This record gives sequence, structure tokens and C-alpha cells, in this order.
Amino acid sequence: MESASCNQDCTPSLGRARLVVTLLGLGWLVLAARLIQIQWWQQDQFAKKAEQQREFWEETRVRPADIVDRHGRLLATTLTTRSLYVVPARITQPEAFASALAEVIGVDAENLRDKIRSNDKRQFLWVKRRLTESEVEAVRALKLPATTWGFREEYRREYPQGDLAAQVLGLRDIDGVGRGGIEERFDAILCGKHGRRQMARDSRGHVIEILNDENKDVPAVPGRVVRLTLDAVIQLYAERELDRVMEEWQPESCSAVVMDPRNGDVLAMANRPTFDPNGPEKASPESWKNRVIADIYEPGSTFKPMIVSYGLHEGIIQTQDTFHCENGQYRMGRRVLHDHHRYGPLSLTDVLVKSSNIGMAKIGEQMGNERLYDAARIFGFGRKTGIELPGELPGILRPLNEWTTYSTGSIPMGHELATTPLQLITAHSALANGGTLIRPRIVLVEDQDSISAVTHIESTTVSSETARWVIQQPMQEVVTRGTGKKAQIPGYRVFGKTGTAQSLSPEGGYLHEKYISSFVCGAPVESPRLLILVVVNQSSVGGETFGGKVAAPAAAKILRQSLMYLRVTPDDQPPRSAANTKASDAEQE
Repeated sequence: MESASCNQDCTPSLGRARLVVTLLGLGWLVLAARLIQIQWWQQDQFAKKAEQQREFWEETRVRPADIVDRHGRLLATTLTTRSLYVVPARITQPEAFASALAEVIGVDAENLRDKIRSNDKRQFLWVKRRLTESEVEAVRALKLPATTWGFREEYRREYPQGDLAAQVLGLRDIDGVGRGGIEERFDAILCGKHGRRQMARDSRGHVIEILNDENKDVPAVPGRVVRLTLDAVIQLYAERELDRVMEEWQPESCSAVVMDPRNGDVLAMANRPTFDPNGPEKASPESWKNRVIADIYEPGSTFKPMIVSYGLHEGIIQTQDTFHCENGQYRMGRRVLHDHHRYGPLSLTDVLVKSSNIGMAKIGEQMGNERLYDAARIFGFGRKTGIELPGELPGILRPLNEWTTYSTGSIPMGHELATTPLQLITAHSALANGGTLIRPRIVLVEDQDSISAVTHIESTTVSSETARWVIQQPMQEVVTRGTGKKAQIPGYRVFGKTGTAQSLSPEGGYLHEKYISSFVCGAPVESPRLLILVVVNQSSVGGETFGGKVAAPAAAKILRQSLMYLRVTPDDQPPRSAANTKASDAEQE
């Protein structure tokens, strides 16, 4: 009986023991199989994964190169700075952490706390980019847990001259990307190419070794300096005068450009309103625009010398011609043209000096629309100049088949077409240098190996004799006895042309009682060294806003200061006018 009872009691125990042994055996078999799988079949896979966790690639960023003026003066440079990040996953007390940081770096504590909490699984979160040195030291003084935050070195673009030539230079955004101007156009040259190198880290993510492998590492290529044609001193002269114009005449905007007509070098390009690229967040929307290349307007009387010179070049008119200006009223088809004064017969010189619209309309009738169109095209109107800046506009020159008999009178007066300030001064440079249209340039040196010192000749506009006569006769007399008398400079013989035109409306037509006042001038007459254009848009005070009154004094002052700065030898004495030298009453523009 005892044996039977033992057998009954021992059988379940023995079964359980066998089950346990079997399960243990199976477990060991599975473990052994897994070990074999890891050691034999997945060894390379796991080794590769371990290597990936230990080794990583770091981008080696290069410092963006400088932008300098023609004499090497620094206009834009790059400084090394630190940016602060945090590791939300390792921050145990977000509220206290955020409060401590916010106080020393000037950010909102509540907003920072919410960002940390909403990203609590992340290993990286920017807090503030490009800290000042005092902010860096204040963060370190907090002695926060080392694994919860850190600094990364970044580059900050600095503009040592403040707002000088701001629209020309452009700027770099928070990620170092060029926006506008030279910064955008030459971004690839300035930034070079980033490299990369392989690093090793420990289990906590700390870098423990730099793995130098010439076959895998990609060396960084440094950026290259961009040297501009601008002269920072002449640029400063231009900007100071625009500030004075803004204060005195209170226009919506104004611009100035200074050019060397011999080679197309732009020595100054200024705009108002403007901004400081060191603090772009404070800039108004209208201050970003480079108006010298992106404002289009009817040139008015500043266009007239191009028509006269082309008519002379083609033999359609002669320097000794006289035009009867019909005592101030002339019917041309269905329209009646007026001059501000009742002129009778005027010489070709006086048609420009007195800026007679009727005289110009009669020249237009002799030339015809086809020749007028050719004149505009040959001086570069209706197309971009090709200067090395983004955002240039081509102006407006309608196709010849859209011209009418109305155009025959309007085009010679500088109406029915629109230009940018840069197009206009480029056209006048062709007259000033003896008849050659040259593409303007603002970049002198793109890099240390490639010097862009070649003058870019586009075409011959008119003969040198014609260009010389227009500059030395009518355009000089515009200043000595015509509408540009306020541009006279003691010691120098100045030539110029005034312009006043109604402002174009975005909806078509013109804005009522809104005018563009402009003046272009240069010196010395015998061998022009500089050409200046000032354009003032919609002055709001001062009554009549003729170009000779609003723009001429500013242009003359820029010209005088620049000639003295460049040590251009003054003329011995101003010549006597070939015509009547008595100052006339206020002339039409």
C-alpha cells in the first residue's frame, strides 16, 4: 500500500521535473542558436551598427570670406560666435532650468519652458543663436548640469560700416545664406565649400578621437574675397547727400549713383530709405529695395541728349540747325504741345539748354519712329545693363510696332519709355567717354586668382566727335546758363542735364502732382572722370520740384567732394559760353 501511494505521489513530481528540464533545454538551445546567429550570420551587421554608434561624420564649416571696397576697406566680414542648445530629454526640472537660462540670455522663460516640455524626448534643441560674450559667460556661471546644455560655434556676419551700401551688399540670414545684393549673387564664391571629417565618441556621446582618413575625409575649401568697384569714401559722400535730400525735401525715396565713364566702374550706389544689415529685423519693407537697379521711371529731359546725339550721328540734324518753337504752342496731329516759355527760333544747343519740348518734338518728326527706336536701343534702354547684382529690371521700351504718331513727339521728350537710374547713367557714360556703351560693373575682383579688370564694351553708340560736341556744348551750357545752374562748381567745368517727369502709376497712367526730379552731371568737360546721377521721387515739400532745384545741388556736392577726394586737377578757368551767357529766367525741364 505504501509503495502504491509513493508511485502515485512521485509521478506528478517526476513529470514536472522533466517539463522543467525540457523547457530549460529548449531555452538553452534557443540561446545557443541565437549566439550562433550573432557570432556567425549577423556578426558583420552588429559590428557595423556598433561602429555607426561609435563613429560619426562632422561637417567642417568654412568661414565666409570678406567683401571689401576697391581699396580693400572692409565692408562685410565674419566673426566666430557661440550658439546655445539644450538636451530636453535630460532636463528633470524644466521650469527652474528655463527660468535660470531666460534671465541671463534675455528670452521668455515661459516660452522656453513650454518648448523644453513639448520636446522632452529630443536630444537637441536650439535656445538662442549667436550669443554675445557676456551672455556666454553668464550661462557658464549658472553651472547647470553639463549633460543638459552646450555651445556650438557658428559664424556671424558683421558689417563694420553699418548701413553703408546696404542694398548693394545684402546680408546673410540666421543660417548663413546670402540674401540680396553681393551676398546672394556671390554666395558660392564667398562661402567656399564645407568639408567633413570622421569622429569617434564614447557611450555618453563625448568625442574621444578624430579619425583622420585621407581617403574618406573631405577637406573644406575656403571662401574667397570679393572686391567691389565701390569707393567707401565716395559712397559716404553720396549717402550723406541723400540724407540731406530726405530731410529737406521729404520725398518718398531717392537714389544716387557715381560712375567712372571710362570703364563703367560704379564708385557709389546709394538709396534712401535704407537699413542696417547688422539689425535687419528693424528694417522697413521699403528700405530693402536697391532703387538704382529696380526703380523704373520716365527719364524726361535727361533722355534728350541721347536723341540729339543719335540724330547728329545719323546726319538727320546738324549742329548749326535752328528750330522754331512756335512761341510755346505747337499742334502735332491731334495733340497740342507746350513749352513753359514762349520760345521762337532756337539753335540745337538751346533746344537742350532751355529743354524745349517743342524743339525736341520737331527733331522727332525729322527722325521718325524707327530712328527714335534705334536711338533708344543703341543706348541700352529696354534691357538690363548686366551689372553683377540680383534684381535688376530692364526698364520699359515698347516694341516699335506699338508706337504711334503720338510716340513721335513723346519719345524725344523722354516719355513713353521707362528706365532705371543705372540704365540712364550708363547711357550718359557713353556720351562722356566718347561714344562707347560700356557694361557697368560693381565687382572688381571676384577672387584672388581671377581679376575682373577687363572693360566690357558692348557697342559704339555715336561718333566721338558727336559725343564730344553734346558734352562740351549744350550739356556744359545747361550748367553755365540753363536749367542746371545750381550744379556749378568753382574751378571745374561741369556738364549736365536736368529732368522732371510725372510719376508712373502702378495701375497705368500718371500720379496726379507726383514728380520724379533728376539731374545727371559730370566733370571735367574735356576728359570726364566722374558722372553723377541723383533721382528724387515725389518730394512732398518745397513747391516746384524741378530737377535743377531738387536734385542738382545734391549731385553737384557729391561731384565736388569726389573730384577733390580723387585729386582731379581743376580746370584753369571756366570758358565763356558760345551763346548768350546771360542767365535766363527759370527754364523748362
